[in-house]
Amino acid sequence: MSTLSSEIRRIGIVGGGRMGAGIAEVCSRAGLDTVVCEADATAARAARERVAVSLERAVQRGKLDRISAEDALARLLFTGDLEDLADRQLVIEAAVENAEVKTEIFTALDKIVEDPEAILASNTSAIPVMTLGMATRRADRVLGLHFFNPVPVLPLVEIVSSLHTTADTAETMESFVRETLGKTAIRSQDRSGFVVNALLVPYLLSAIRMAESGFATAADIDAGMVLGCAHPMGPLKLADLIGLDSVAAIAESLYDEFKEPLYAPPPLLRRMVQAGLLGRKTGRGFHTYDRG
Repeated sequence: MSTLSSEIRRIGIVGGGRMGAGIAEVCSRAGLDTVVCEADATAARAARERVAVSLERAVQRGKLDRISAEDALARLLFTGDLEDLADRQLVIEAAVENAEVKTEIFTALDKIVEDPEAILASNTSAIPVMTLGMATRRADRVLGLHFFNPVPVLPLVEIVSSLHTTADTAETMESFVRETLGKTAIRSQDRSGFVVNALLVPYLLSAIRMAESGFATAADIDAGMVLGCAHPMGPLKLADLIGLDSVAAIAESLYDEFKEPLYAPPPLLRRMVQAGLLGRKTGRGFHTYDRG
């Protein structure tokens, strides 16, 4: 018998960066017992601080009351040991967007997570779920759960099934996303970029090529799409928010799968990633940001 979504109460998160911390916050605010695993104790403390700051921001903005924020933080355990995820019913991997790293994590999780019915999910933006599932002995219980940044704010989750993922696993996760986390779920087949990034990333890359060519400035490109097309944010500011390293990684994955020129990362994007100019998280990308 499969695990019903209402019975999933013990969650594991691998990775406590922006995405992992955001997923952990959403899970803890939903009343779930949540363990966040980072590379070591120092990174685990940084992840806890990341969640605490986000919860405090929600309180200050009137989106969450103080007691609920304190309760949410109390439901979170931060660790540097993957073995602490052994009793989890659902583990969501939110590590760096690198196929080798993610595959190693899934191989380890398959051995560590004790319940054979437990579901292993990835927050990957573009890496094929099949690659991750085949690194385990439970490919039928592996799927993609792709959240969007900032996770506590954006309502969408993409549910991505591989050729091995059972219908029951996908249905359980769709119910979990909708009923437990209170988010909107859409389904996608296992192709690079899934639904959102397959449509979004070529648009971002086109804006980068326009800036690279000198056809228009970053500010004017963004203003054009915000004021001329009623987009809430211009493409280059959005790329900065996502992280230029993440945009490049998704583009590489799309190009690797489809070999279409519109998916190829522009040289300027590659150079900015090499220079560590990754956008909002580093204080400088196509625009500059106050990191304080």
